Amino acid sequence: MTRHPMKAITEGTILWKPTEEKIQRSNIRRYMDWLKEKKGVSCNSYRELWTWSVEHLEEFWETVWEYGGVQAATPYECVLRERKMPGAEWFPGATLNYAKHMFRHARADRPAIIFRSERVPYREVSWQELSETTAAIAKALRAMGVKRGDRVVAYMPNIPETVMAFLACASLGAIWSSCSPDFGAGSVIDRFAQIEPTVLFAVDGCQYNGKEFDKLPVVSELRAKLPSLKKTVLLPYWRGQMEAPDEGVVLWGDLVANKGELAFEDVPFDHPLWILYSSGTTGLPKPIVQGHGGILLEHLKTLTISENLTKDSTFFWFTTTGWMMWNFLIGGLLAGSTIVLYDGSPTYPDGNVLWELAEKAGITHFGTSAAFINVCMKLGLKPNERYDLSKLEAVLSTGSPLTVEGFAWVYENVKDDICLASCSGGTDVCTAFVVGSPILPVRAGVLSCRALGADVQAFDENGQPLVNEVGELVITKPMPSMPLFFWNDPDGERYRNSYFDTYPGVWKHGDWIKIDEQGGCVIYGRSDSTINRAGVRMGTSEIYRAVEAVDGVLESLVVDLEMMGKQSFMPLFVVLKPGVALDDELKDRIRQSIRQHVSPRFVPDEIYEVKQIPKTLNGKKMEIPIRKLLLGFPLEKAVNSGSMANPEALDVFLELAKQLAAKWNMSGHFS
Repeated sequence: MTRHPMKAITEGTILWKPTEEKIQRSNIRRYMDWLKEKKGVSCNSYRELWTWSVEHLEEFWETVWEYGGVQAATPYECVLRERKMPGAEWFPGATLNYAKHMFRHARADRPAIIFRSERVPYREVSWQELSETTAAIAKALRAMGVKRGDRVVAYMPNIPETVMAFLACASLGAIWSSCSPDFGAGSVIDRFAQIEPTVLFAVDGCQYNGKEFDKLPVVSELRAKLPSLKKTVLLPYWRGQMEAPDEGVVLWGDLVANKGELAFEDVPFDHPLWILYSSGTTGLPKPIVQGHGGILLEHLKTLTISENLTKDSTFFWFTTTGWMMWNFLIGGLLAGSTIVLYDGSPTYPDGNVLWELAEKAGITHFGTSAAFINVCMKLGLKPNERYDLSKLEAVLSTGSPLTVEGFAWVYENVKDDICLASCSGGTDVCTAFVVGSPILPVRAGVLSCRALGADVQAFDENGQPLVNEVGELVITKPMPSMPLFFWNDPDGERYRNSYFDTYPGVWKHGDWIKIDEQGGCVIYGRSDSTINRAGVRMGTSEIYRAVEAVDGVLESLVVDLEMMGKQSFMPLFVVLKPGVALDDELKDRIRQSIRQHVSPRFVPDEIYEVKQIPKTLNGKKMEIPIRKLLLGFPLEKAVNSGSMANPEALDVFLELAKQLAAKWNMSGHFS
C-alpha cells in the first residue's frame, strides 16, 4: 500500500494495488484463463472482460453455467430466448434446484456455519448437522402437506436454524420469504398477507443491544391475521424451552426429531425460489419473486468468480433476515465457503464485537455497511492494533455510499493489504451490479468496476449515456436474477411501472451514479424517494400509515437525505390538528408508532411541524423535489413550482435547507 497523509486522500486516490502474484491467484484470473483455453476468448484486462460479458451476453452466461458446474436434471433449449426487459426468458427447458448446489462441497474438516450472538459466544455447525437438520425439516414440512409452489415464511433472526429452514423449503420447491424480528407486526403482515403462506417459522423472543424482546405477542398476531397458515413452527430461542400453546404450533425440537433423507425436487429454471420485498412510495411493499436458476447463476458468478470466494474462505456479512444481504450471504455455501452469522447489535457490548469475531472465526471476507464503518470511525476504533486479522483478504461494504474518509479509515485501521470492495446493487436483483475486484486498484470513494454481465450506464433525462457526469443508474440488458414477476401482479403493470416507466425497455434502478473513463463508479444515493436506512429500503407509505395513525397528526412527509459526502439524515414533517402542539410527548408517540408498526431503524432523526405538505396539482406529496431541495439543489432544479397546488408551502423547506447546509460541516457530517 502507498501511504498517503489523510489530508492528501481525495476521491480517486489509489489506496491499494494487487500484486501480480495476487492477480494470478485470483478466481477471476483463473476464469479468464479458462475462457481463453476452452472458448478461445482472450481478455487481457477487467475492462475487456466486462465489455465482452455485456456485448456477448448469452455466451457469457453460458460460460458461468459451465464454469460453475451447474447440475441440471434436464438440459436447456437456449440461453436467452430474446434480449428484452421485462420478460426475458433464461435457460428454458432446464430443471434444477438451488439448494441442491449448496451441499456439493460438504466436508468434514471445516464447518458449514459459524454463529455468534449477544447470548451465544461461538457455535460451529458442521456440514453433517446442516444436512441432517435440513432433511428432518423437509420431511416434517412434507408431512404438513407443503408442496412445490407453497409459501413458507419466517419471522426469524440471523441464526443457523433460519438457514436450515430455508434450505429445507427450497429443497421441496416451496417458496421462501422472511422478515426480521425487528419488524413490527404491521409491516410483517403487510408483506406476508400478500403471499398467503402455509407455514410460519418464528422465534419466541430475541435480544438486541442488551435488551430482551418477547415476540410471542407478535407471533400470535401474525397467526391471527394470516388465515392461510396451517402450522407455525416455534423455536424457543429466547426462553430455551416452552410448551406448545395449541395444536397449530409445532416446537422446533419436535420438528427436527425425526430424521429424514436429504432429497431435492428439480424445478424449472424460472421456478420461484424466494420472495423479497422492496417498497415504493405508494401501496403495499412489492413482493419480488426471484427464481432458482437466476439466483444460482448470479451468485455463482458474483461469489465464485468476482468476489474470490473458495472452499477455504470464511465469509461474513453483517445483516438481518429482512435484508437481501442475508440471501446473498448464505450463497457463500455455493462456493463451499464457511459462512458466518451474527445476531445482535454490531456495537454491543462495544464497537469491537465484529472485529473480535473476525479474529476468532478467521474471517477472510468481512462484509459490512458504510454506516458501520462510519460508527467505527466515530468511536476511534483501531482493530488492527487489538486483533489478529492476518487471515482477512477483503472488506466488502454496501448499503449506502462509502465516503473517501471511510475508505481511508479501513486501510489505516483495519489492514493495509486487503481489497476493499465498495458495492452497490439491490433487493430487486439480489446482487451487486457495481463492485470491487481483486485484480483492480482500490481508489478512494470509487467503486472499482461494473459487475460482469451487468450493462450498467448513467443516463440523462433523454436516455443518453453520460461519462464523468451524474445520471440515473440504468441497466440496458437483462440479468438472470431480475424479478420473474411481482406476486399478485397478474398483468405485470406494477412491475413495469417500478423499473421501466422512464426509459422503456431499460431498467431504471433509482440511484444516482457517475461512471468515469476507467469504468470506475461513484454512487451518490437515491434518485427517488424510497427511504434507505443502512441498506434496508422502506416505502414512505408504510411510514405514513404509522405516523398518521397517531392522534393529533393530520398528514406527514418523510425524506431521506442520504447522499455521498453527507451523513444520512431523515427528517419527518407533520401537519397537526388545530390546537395540537408538537411537544415531546407527541414526538415520543410518533416515534413509538413507527417502532411498533414499521421498525426501529426507520425512526426519524428529527420531527418538524409544518402548516402544509407540498403537493402537486393532482394532490401527490412532493417527496423527490423536497428531498432535492433539502440536499442543496437550487430551487429551479429541484421544484417546478408551476406544477404545485400550494407553492407557498415551500417557504419553510427553503429556510430549513439553508439551516441544514450550514450544519453539514466540511467532512460531510451533520452536527
